[in-house]
Amino acid sequence: MTHPISAAGEERLRDADRSQATILAAARDEFAEHGLGGARMERIAERAGLNKRLIYYYFEDKDSLFAAVLEQTYSDIRKAEQALRLLDLPPADALRRLVEFTWNYFLAHPEFLTLLNSANLHKARHLAQPRRAQELNTPLVEMLATILERGRREGSFRGGVDPVQLYVSIAGMAYFYLSNNYTLSTIFGRDLKTPKALNERLSHMVDVILGYVLRD
Repeated sequence: MTHPISAAGEERLRDADRSQATILAAARDEFAEHGLGGARMERIAERAGLNKRLIYYYFEDKDSLFAAVLEQTYSDIRKAEQALRLLDLPPADALRRLVEFTWNYFLAHPEFLTLLNSANLHKARHLAQPRRAQELNTPLVEMLATILERGRREGSFRGGVDPVQLYVSIAGMAYFYLSNNYTLSTIFGRDLKTPKALNERLSHMVDVILGYVLRD
């Protein structure tokens, strides 16, 4: 017979969840600011307002903590995408909304880009459980595939569009522009971070993606 968890046990679980969430938030900020190589567990503990020993209780080392931060980061953006309810929209509107969301999410979460930079610098070895990473991202691919197929059946989208390639293009256009904004602004002699420039970039991205999938 299974015994219910006592009130004290439930409170301990809540405390553990809160502690881990606090640690992950502090670690995210530390990794985003200093990269994996420059991040220090002492500063993470200070940011979290917790004893460093407690961090090591939950996470074996800095690498495992970084892996947990990456997983949380992917989980956050995927949950936000699911909340858009894109399947309730007409295909073209859904695709436009996904482009707009991706752009605005990257703008609102610059730490997302810097964490990805660190992860790629280390050849994604901190995605310690590739299957888990794929599980987190599969719903996005399936949702995008459904939108593309619905548009094809309705006659508004052309066929043969790979949902993975399409999402890489959406994310890539936003990621490259924002990650390289300082160098691009310098070499082209234009401030590419002004509100006008950002709006123009978003319009360009929407036009490129819809122009690719829409039938003539």
